[in-house]
Amino acid sequence: MNFENFSVGTDIEEIKRFEGKNPEKDKHFLEKIFTPNELEYCFSKGLPHFSLCARFCAKEAVVKALSSHKIRDVYYSDIEILNNSDGSPYAVIKKYPKLKVKISLSHAKTYACATAITYYE
Repeated sequence: MNFENFSVGTDIEEIKRFEGKNPEKDKHFLEKIFTPNELEYCFSKGLPHFSLCARFCAKEAVVKALSSHKIRDVYYSDIEILNNSDGSPYAVIKKYPKLKVKISLSHAKTYACATAITYYE
């Protein structure tokens, strides 16, 4: 196994940063960061700011991991954080379909965090 193909990124944010975000009022801000699928998922939750913040952390963690691969042309809107049928999250980067991404999301009362591992098979 060649570990030079692997990279790790992590991020932590205060959840209150996304508290009170509204899909109509904050549409421009939200659409710069999140895909329609992500927004639908997050706003289907009782406390959408927890999911928004966790997904933002995941995107930031992915961007950090990609920098070790010398990839700097991926933006938040290029990264989509979705869920498998078992509820586990995964990331898709449409610009780099051969790049694999594993993510872990977590949140507590005031913070959300995410870790991303990127690699080529």
